[in-house]
Amino acid sequence: MKNILNEEETGKHTKEIIKIARYLSIALLFLMVVLFKYNALYKVTADGEELGYVRSKNEIQNEINKILENKEDGVAFKNLEIEPVYELKFVSNKEQNEEEVISKLKENISTTYTAYGITIDDKIQTYVDTEEEADKIAEDLQKEYEDKMTVEIGVKQVFEKEKIKTLDTKKAIAKLKEDNLDVKLKKLEEKEKKEKEEKAKKAKKVVVAVRPISGGTVTSRYGERSSIRSSTHTGIDLAAPKGTTIKAAATGKVTFAGYNGAYGYMIKIKCDNGYEMWYAHCSKLYAKKGQRVSAGTKIAAVGSTGNSTGPHLHFEIRKNGKTINPQKYL
Repeated sequence: MKNILNEEETGKHTKEIIKIARYLSIALLFLMVVLFKYNALYKVTADGEELGYVRSKNEIQNEINKILENKEDGVAFKNLEIEPVYELKFVSNKEQNEEEVISKLKENISTTYTAYGITIDDKIQTYVDTEEEADKIAEDLQKEYEDKMTVEIGVKQVFEKEKIKTLDTKKAIAKLKEDNLDVKLKKLEEKEKKEKEEKAKKAKKVVVAVRPISGGTVTSRYGERSSIRSSTHTGIDLAAPKGTTIKAAATGKVTFAGYNGAYGYMIKIKCDNGYEMWYAHCSKLYAKKGQRVSAGTKIAAVGSTGNSTGPHLHFEIRKNGKTINPQKYL
């Protein structure tokens, strides 16, 4: 009897085990079906906008980092303008869209470009790719032009949102010279030439720049007749104490310095303004033949040598060999 009961209990346990096994099989099958259709994915959002679902946030971050760290010519740096947020979710596998998420993130990557501008007087004239290249160009051009004109050539690194157009060394130098430095130099030379011409014109207009002696009393005017002369007076006589300093009335070159008959000791100067000036009856001569003198230079001293009745300066102005009245210019 006891054996019969044991067999019945054993049968019941076996049936229960089989039943449980069936339930587990069904549950396992259901789980397999669920896992096949659903999975744990990361929901990616940025600035409150849902971008999609990805299996691995590390893979997405690594992919974006590769783009950000990729070195390109002319690029200073790249920056992801949005901050992605990852949240683990149990969702349908159909929601997974890594490529779309990466594409949306790429759309929010900004690029900042850089180049090195070569400046002339602090204004950028052209760009090159590297700092070393820019420094070499600036240094060489500064040395080439520093003796010709005052110019400051330098280098500035610039950053822009658009790609900057650069030139190679040879073209950059040609552009800097042809479009700026040579143009500037030519204008400077033309300006200097014009100033010299204007200065020369002004110099020719000015006959007497400095009065030959300070003060001095006019004792004989131009064109006067006198018993001591065989013709009219060819200059003007300015009476002054013996030894009074005589100055060059205009800039020029001394063509005669010595004794000359009735004129006594005298100085002749061929002036840059085209006139010739004579200083006669001197007691002493300080300037020498061939010497260049500026207006105001001490050239002689008042005396009474030659055909003279007392200490005075005979001052004479000639143009193309003909005498003119000095009083018009004193």
